[in-house]
Amino acid sequence: MAAAEPKPPAGVAAARRLARGCWSAFWDYETPKVIVVKNRRLGVVYRLVQLLILLYFVWYVFIVQKSYQDRETGPESSVITKVKGITSSEHKVWDVEEYVKPPEGGSVFSIITRIEVTPSQTQGTCPESVRVSNASCNSDEDCVAGELDMLGNGVRTGRCVPYYHGASKTCEVSGWCPVEDGASVSQFLGKMAPNFTILIKNSIHYPKFQFSKGNIENRKDSYLKHCMFDEVSHLYCPIFRLGFIVERAGENFMELAHTGGVIGVIINWDCDLDLPASNCNPKYSFRRLDPKHTPASSGYNFRFAKYYKINGSTTRTLIKAYGIRIDVIVHGQAGKFSLIPTIINLATALTSIGVGSFLCDWILLTFMNKNKVYSHKKFDKAGSGPEAWLGPT
Repeated sequence: MAAAEPKPPAGVAAARRLARGCWSAFWDYETPKVIVVKNRRLGVVYRLVQLLILLYFVWYVFIVQKSYQDRETGPESSVITKVKGITSSEHKVWDVEEYVKPPEGGSVFSIITRIEVTPSQTQGTCPESVRVSNASCNSDEDCVAGELDMLGNGVRTGRCVPYYHGASKTCEVSGWCPVEDGASVSQFLGKMAPNFTILIKNSIHYPKFQFSKGNIENRKDSYLKHCMFDEVSHLYCPIFRLGFIVERAGENFMELAHTGGVIGVIINWDCDLDLPASNCNPKYSFRRLDPKHTPASSGYNFRFAKYYKINGSTTRTLIKAYGIRIDVIVHGQAGKFSLIPTIINLATALTSIGVGSFLCDWILLTFMNKNKVYSHKKFDKAGSGPEAWLGPT
């Protein structure tokens, strides 16, 4: 009679059972236990939460946000501008070559509406402006020779001299004389400025989708010579009256023309490329960009000079210009159906529906009268020792 095989040690047997269990767990399919709770209120809460999550994803995520699309923000853009019109001041007629700065026709330009002119400035000595701090004086002792104020108009000579008008005195400076406020003359150019026309030619390109479009009607006739912008009838005629732009920005034209300011012309290209290209249209909006309610920095002005020779001496006319600066700002985004974001958002939606189960389980196990019974039905508890999960040896 054959001898019986020796029984393996208990530890080896337990290790074998553990290995078989792990191998079985690799191939086996597990599914959660489902418990049906006969509670109408809890059922209503559960379905309501599911409905809200479903509505959020269907309406907001997929319909409003169009999260099934691949997107590109910030189109490549070019802007060309051209201003036309004439106006007059107290002393002369002005054409576009004089009141538009800079003249290149870029996306940022200024239309001069008021100027303060200081004519015939030459290099010499003259009283400093009373607007400069510490410029007022009573004697030469109050003026330090060689002192330079960065907010002033020149280098001080050390003399205290009478001002241009009145009984006051200021320190004498060496520089371009007379200084600006000593002999400046104001001229208003804004009388006919509301009727200036501004052509804003804009083209955009979304490289990801190889999509390009412009804001001008593709016609060979003289359409642009007799049209004016209208959101309904002439959307692709980007010729705007300056008065129209200021009005749409909510500003008073005459007030803005005297103090100056910055107006933004915003062109928005939001394009759904799942639709025909004719549905991708520019949307224009206008608003003031500079802080007009901050007295210390409201308005807009800049200075420039025109130089010429008189009897061999360099002379200049200094002009402090107040104007309406136009900033053309282009932005937008384009979207087109893509399988990857669609799958990602669908998976997120299906996963989020499980929030309803989590919420109802929390209510069931925390606030219901028979929460201990439900807990016993839902969870199988095991001991903490190794024999509790290894089984008998």
